[in-house]
Amino acid sequence: MAGRELTAEGSLKPIGSSAFLEGFDLFDFTSTAETRLRFAIAGEGQPLLLLHGHPQTHVTWRKIAPALTRHFTVIAADLRGYGDSSKPSGGSDHVNYSKRAMARDQVELMRALGFERFVVAGHDRGGRVAHRMALDHPDAVTSLAVLDIAPTATMYARTNREFATRYFWWFFFIQPHPLPERLMGADPEYFLQAHLGRQNGAVHATEPEVMAEYLRCYRDPRTQHAVCEDYRAAAGIDLVHDAADDDKRIAVPLLAMWGARGTVGTLYDVEQTWREKALDVRGRALDCGHNLQEECPALVTEELLSFFAS
Repeated sequence: MAGRELTAEGSLKPIGSSAFLEGFDLFDFTSTAETRLRFAIAGEGQPLLLLHGHPQTHVTWRKIAPALTRHFTVIAADLRGYGDSSKPSGGSDHVNYSKRAMARDQVELMRALGFERFVVAGHDRGGRVAHRMALDHPDAVTSLAVLDIAPTATMYARTNREFATRYFWWFFFIQPHPLPERLMGADPEYFLQAHLGRQNGAVHATEPEVMAEYLRCYRDPRTQHAVCEDYRAAAGIDLVHDAADDDKRIAVPLLAMWGARGTVGTLYDVEQTWREKALDVRGRALDCGHNLQEECPALVTEELLSFFAS
């Protein structure tokens, strides 16, 4: 929706039309915590927030976001530390990359856009942010979809050699600064391509121009540090928050989708892991790897439309 004008007490700055999400406009939002979030927006109707994972940006939704705008106002945002959002310092115990802080960013963004209540879909790290968001902001989230994740605490608690081998970066990124940052920064292009190649179940799921866009962001040393802080928080303060909420259950409907050929789908009964965390769960495996929205966009679009319309 080229030319969309948004105002929220001067906290929104127009950037221009998106080069990757057809029909979307780009904006920067500055939160009360001075965190700047880059997001794309288009469509009309019920608000739908899309949250990406590592190592992508909001561009990962390019294959499904335009179709969703026929039914929703779609907001696809870069998480703090990723894409063109700001990269704050990690803070004590990596608190600034806790999923609580990352969820708070996005809730504040949605409120600035005039959306007190909304639906949310998150892939990978974005799914973990959505999980925390539903616990911390139950009055804001009306339903959520999580793509190719089991709950963080569950995955750590059930770690074995196969999981540690398949998802080695969960244990590599959490090493003390600056070891993982320096190793990743030595050849970020190789690391990024190897990472996505390992997780994509479909050849060419990520087009060359999109890979170049991901690499543009991933080459930034601040992004490399933020990625590590995200994972360090997940292995530390996020587990503390999860333990404190162990008796809580997400009350709104939750859709879990996963790749049948990915690590999560292979190692876990994904739907059951979410039944341990939420009261109303439905789930489906798709014939793909980890990056569902890039590998099976038509099916993901169909599932999200059906779920969020119900």
